[in-house]
Amino acid sequence: MTNPRPNAPDELWRLGPFYSASDKPFARTVARPVREFLRVEAAGSVLLLLAAAVALIWANSPWAESYDSFWQMKATIDVGPLHISESLQHWVNDALMVIFFFVVGLEIKYELVHGDLRDPKTAALPIVAAIGGMVVPALIYVAIAGGPETGHGWGIPMATDIAFAVGVLGLLGRRIPSPLRLFLLTLAIVDDIGAILVIAVFYTADLKLGWLALALAMLAAMVVLRMLRVWSVPVYVALGVVCWFGLLESGVHATLAGVAIGLLTPATPLLKEDVARSYAQKALRDHHLDTDELSRLRFLLGESVPLVERLQHTLHPISAYVVLPVFALANAGVDLGGGVLGQSLNSVVALGVALGLVVGKPVGVLLGAFIAVKVGIATLPARVGWGLVTAAGMVAGIGFTVSLFISGLSFDAQILADEAKVGILGASLIAAILGALMLFLLTRNLEPEPEPEDDEDDDLEDDLEDAAPAVGETER
Repeated sequence: MTNPRPNAPDELWRLGPFYSASDKPFARTVARPVREFLRVEAAGSVLLLLAAAVALIWANSPWAESYDSFWQMKATIDVGPLHISESLQHWVNDALMVIFFFVVGLEIKYELVHGDLRDPKTAALPIVAAIGGMVVPALIYVAIAGGPETGHGWGIPMATDIAFAVGVLGLLGRRIPSPLRLFLLTLAIVDDIGAILVIAVFYTADLKLGWLALALAMLAAMVVLRMLRVWSVPVYVALGVVCWFGLLESGVHATLAGVAIGLLTPATPLLKEDVARSYAQKALRDHHLDTDELSRLRFLLGESVPLVERLQHTLHPISAYVVLPVFALANAGVDLGGGVLGQSLNSVVALGVALGLVVGKPVGVLLGAFIAVKVGIATLPARVGWGLVTAAGMVAGIGFTVSLFISGLSFDAQILADEAKVGILGASLIAAILGALMLFLLTRNLEPEPEPEDDEDDDLEDDLEDAAPAVGETER
């Protein structure tokens, strides 16, 4: 059997994996710039911000009615006994956001097994700082808006938006010391754990134990299948969908299914790397791979990398570049007309949320870190002083995504939810600006950290580009 690719026209060959590196007009003007943009650390934050801006503009434009009518449009799934009819906004919040929370669960699992949460001494500082950064904002909110109708929103200012936090650090590049970057990322992950627990315990509707038992049974089935060494992804996807539906019907927020499944995902590889390497050497002795060998080699190579890492690599771009922007588009559109903006400025809900994020977060993070150091369970990392800890706490005051999510669970009255959203949007903007400014001023005299010696993606692309002519010249 011949290989048709080497004799195919150059245009078809260039539409392969090397198209973005070609001189084609579309590749030069669109594909390459988009590829480089998505490599930037702040890219996800930029898309999230743009989506929020579009939502606000849309909700306050002459076409404002279309914003509400579009997101309140009903979408129904009716298959046999399965019947779900929800608005598009609810589908985004209850279903699409499962991907986001699944990625969060994967990140937590990785950190617990391989990352900084594995080492108590290293993790102590950001963990205690994160606890302070959750408790103080909640207390500030309760002190300001702790009434019977408004008090349920105390969980809103507890959250940190990890995408925006990473984006702010990315804007300053290698000026930011690595230990500070690690501190903020670990703090945000611990903050995610806290937010998940708060949603599960305090923002659960009337509990239906039968449906909850079904969801827990699906999780137990996953554990059993892992013990039986069943690795079929479709099986786990099917169990995950049933688990999600069980939680949706139980009253527990359905997105927690994503977190639970993420935490159950294996964080150690099924096989040692030597197994794949040995098989590859044997299979390539005759300089030829048949389909069976290729299939087996793919399996061996894949299972040499922990499933947690593979899923993170696959789903993180979907979460950052699709799920979160769509969530922002569906939830950030607050109609500021009709006195809502002026009312929000005098609202205890908006004030409690704003002060909780802008004041409570940095104060809580600094206080928690100070206590951890003083009692001797942690030390400040190298090149990180108390000023940088405070700046990191200010950046942690960007509570956009999860804060908006919790605001939708906190209030039955739409006006209170809108006031909370105004407080979130304003406070997150202020926290981002002040945090970036503080970090810039405190690091302006620091030597930037050196660039990594190797960029594996660039090396791989260079190797492929070098190989392309050789492959193209291969005889049939």
